[in-house]
Amino acid sequence: MTLDIKICGLKTDAAMAAALAGGASHVGFIFFAKSPRYVEPAEAGRLREAARGKAKAVAVGVDADDAFLDEIVARMQPDMLQLHGSETPERVAQLKARYGLPVMKALSVSEAADLERIKPFVGVADCFLFDAKPPKGSQLPGGNGVSFDWHVLAGLDAGVDYMLSGGLNAANIGDALRQANPPGIDVSSGVESAPGVKDPALIEQFFRAVRAARDNRAA
Repeated sequence: MTLDIKICGLKTDAAMAAALAGGASHVGFIFFAKSPRYVEPAEAGRLREAARGKAKAVAVGVDADDAFLDEIVARMQPDMLQLHGSETPERVAQLKARYGLPVMKALSVSEAADLERIKPFVGVADCFLFDAKPPKGSQLPGGNGVSFDWHVLAGLDAGVDYMLSGGLNAANIGDALRQANPPGIDVSSGVESAPGVKDPALIEQFFRAVRAARDNRAA
């Protein structure tokens, strides 16, 4: 099975180069002003050029209005939208129709019962991102460096396409792949030297850990 790998929250040429060199299938750009990973739409448009033909560029919004999304789509030309706020199934459908782009809906998870929340989105969202619930006091819906019990994903229907996110790094990705066997993974803070500062060496280390984990499973 191929494994989709998304490096999210990119802001620099060096980080983009490391993500592509490692074999990222997706590269993500954050359009949420409170995030240390925030990037202007025009700058994201410049950075994403390196990914054309190599990886899908994902625009990540949090309850963004149409005017801001119009600017993001016009300036960045993303391949996919990721909705990381409280967007409803109706909002997902509206944005898919407005932009003609696939949509990934992010949902926070801490226990198996939380997976029930995907039901209204099945057949509307193209795929899901399962992230850990933010710690108390955090203003960020994602990128908090915390994980959840990956075993709860065993209860998902086999046909659900998703990315596993939340606290992933080179040290724990092997366990995550073994326990959840996800079709895709998403990493952000786990490849940073400081909040919002992607470290090319940590990105390379993460890809090495993924390859090692997959080689061990194949052996």
